[in-house]
Amino acid sequence: MTVIAARHEHVGRLLSEALPYIQRFAGQVVVIKYGGNALNGSSEADAASAFARDIALLHAVGFKPVVVHGGGPQISAMMERLGKKAEFRQGLRVTDAETVQIASMVLLGTINPQIVSAIASHGAKAVGVSGQDAGLLRVAQRDPELGFVGDVVSVDPSVVQSALDDGLVPVVATIGDDGSGQAFNVNADTAASAIAVALRAKKLVYLTDIDGIRVDKEDPNSLVQRVDIAGIDALLERGVIEGGMIPKVQSCTDALRGGVGDVHILDGRIPHVLLVELFTDAGIGTMITGANT
Repeated sequence: MTVIAARHEHVGRLLSEALPYIQRFAGQVVVIKYGGNALNGSSEADAASAFARDIALLHAVGFKPVVVHGGGPQISAMMERLGKKAEFRQGLRVTDAETVQIASMVLLGTINPQIVSAIASHGAKAVGVSGQDAGLLRVAQRDPELGFVGDVVSVDPSVVQSALDDGLVPVVATIGDDGSGQAFNVNADTAASAIAVALRAKKLVYLTDIDGIRVDKEDPNSLVQRVDIAGIDALLERGVIEGGMIPKVQSCTDALRGGVGDVHILDGRIPHVLLVELFTDAGIGTMITGANT
């Protein structure tokens, strides 16, 4: 067999491998959290275009993708440009009145429309949604010392569900509201988990700047490809999961306990990582399930 023929056979096997996954998940809601850190180490324009193409493909084959995006690095960069220093406590941004305005400007004025436009350029109609729209993300202040940082207390998914029913791809910016009109910055991992539960999503996918959960964070060969909630609890007890990964993983297990089918943690810097994970047997990141493995 020639090299070209072997390559074509390999591509054909991959496409054939995708069929049962397309059949299984067509018509199902898949929430994808697209973190600002997923763009680290790559061309932002190329990464955004590849991501948008993947979302358009999911939409074309019958999935119902919902994109929930953060933008931490971009918010920090804008603060620096404006002469304001970013401050974090326990991984959360201290958000005074000026900072929440900057966050809103970056998320709603720059990142959200860019993602919407990129998805549309690949043939899927998308619509930008703020967590403040129609009471989507109702929040309460977490800690006065953190300022306008909100914890999600309720989700009204009607505005997102309406967009899905109209055949659109909702793109959600994680600015919440306390009910009085005051905007709050909301952790995008937590928001994505809460939205996935409210929509009864089949899958929740986190695209970030790590390849998944490793038993040894320095050893890529120690990647945990599949694990259940009990396994996650054991890894937390052993201290394998630490630092900023703890709240991310807790948002994963919260989603599973809330009825989401599976949760995936993937390296969003890898081109088409979303398709490889969802459409192939081997996958590429960490899949967390609610059932025993």
